[in-house]
Amino acid sequence: MTNRTGRVIELDVLRGVAIFGMVLSGSIAFGGLLPAWMYHAQVPPPLHQFEPTRAGITWVDLVFPFFLFCMGAAIPLSLHTQLERGTTRVNLLGVAGRRFFQLLFFALFSQHMKAWVLSKNPGNTDQVLSILAFVLLFGQLFDFKKTGVWNWLKWIKPMSYLMAGILLYRLPFHDGGGFDFYRSDIIIVVLANMAFFGTLIYLFTADHPSWRIAVLVVVAAVILSARETGDHVVKSFFNFRSIGGLTFDWAYKFYFLKYLFIIVPGSWAGELFLKNKNESKGGMTFLLGAWSILILFLLALLLALLFMRNQEMLCWILWLALLLLVICRKYLLQDTSLSYVLARYGLFFLLIGLVLEPYEGGIKKDPSTFSYYFITSAYSFFGLVVIRDIVACNWTKVCWKILAGLGKNPLVAYVAGSLLLLPLFALSNVLDQWGTWAHAPWQGLLKGIIFTAMVSTITLYFNQRKWIWRS
Repeated sequence: MTNRTGRVIELDVLRGVAIFGMVLSGSIAFGGLLPAWMYHAQVPPPLHQFEPTRAGITWVDLVFPFFLFCMGAAIPLSLHTQLERGTTRVNLLGVAGRRFFQLLFFALFSQHMKAWVLSKNPGNTDQVLSILAFVLLFGQLFDFKKTGVWNWLKWIKPMSYLMAGILLYRLPFHDGGGFDFYRSDIIIVVLANMAFFGTLIYLFTADHPSWRIAVLVVVAAVILSARETGDHVVKSFFNFRSIGGLTFDWAYKFYFLKYLFIIVPGSWAGELFLKNKNESKGGMTFLLGAWSILILFLLALLLALLFMRNQEMLCWILWLALLLLVICRKYLLQDTSLSYVLARYGLFFLLIGLVLEPYEGGIKKDPSTFSYYFITSAYSFFGLVVIRDIVACNWTKVCWKILAGLGKNPLVAYVAGSLLLLPLFALSNVLDQWGTWAHAPWQGLLKGIIFTAMVSTITLYFNQRKWIWRS
């Protein structure tokens, strides 16, 4: 279940799948070259304009929930160990607060320093500044204490932040308006909120995991009540985003807490891994392999139905088929307790998600619906079960080790494309050709695969050198 450093390999692989999908979905050809299910369901080709009333999800809409789910699972795995070592909850809250602001700065700095944000028509200077930003992020997020020469390198981190601050203060950016708090990477802002509030909730419910259900009920009640017309206390609390004229909605909105419906289920998964950390895991068998392939096929078919949204009864038939497969795995394959419990969680969350699917006009990522949280959590649980089977198979070792490598160093993979690869393309005069060479669907997909492979290579090289970025 874990490697020799105590990491849960399954979570690293699932996080790696999320990172791989995130890079791939952002680097394939746009403009109608590929079918609609290759993009976010609410941003269909060829114009890729946001359509909030369009229901359905695609594989792209699973990427962010997978990452959130892994974050939720990592919280108990990390904090449980630190609590056992005697670290106080107050100290852990302080660390969570520091990480919150560090991720916010990451969101602001990485977004501002993209070449197309620096200038409407980026030149070589803008590309060099983007690469410099990547280097400064290295200085901010790498733990130089592990190099053995900390006394010589301890100045790098504060200097990296100082230089980044000077750049944000001095550069005019493409609109000439200078630094703007609302010009940030919204994905990282949400992750910062979820890391902080997920930690806060776990520290208060570590001994009573079921209390997190009460937290979700309260969050859901606030969200639903705030939708009602008229002014009332709950809506004021929901819209609370300023103190003394100082607005902070660029960093926090109660609306972000909706993603606790993915973080909290992830925390339960993390506790299951803790509870079963000494469980032995057998090797891959033909029946387990066949079971995993069939599960993936049924989940892919269900995703296609949720995208088309015209076969509701068939969705329920697929849920019953998944139920039957889970029962067969337990009693016919003599499954381990962890995989069986994870699969049961997946069935339960999928059941709730399908019941809620007609609500709010159908499942959507944006604006996200309650069915979206439950169904994507279910896919995450089933994903962990399948990954447990995959890592037990020797001939898949190369594949899952690559994905696990991406999952161990996600911050590098997240910005390597925009702050390093694309600027290098521009400086070497191949960026224009890269943006226009795809004229067939297979070329549009191949473009994304090549770019994702490059980002993966950079990330794996950083892993090999032990250059892990951590907030």
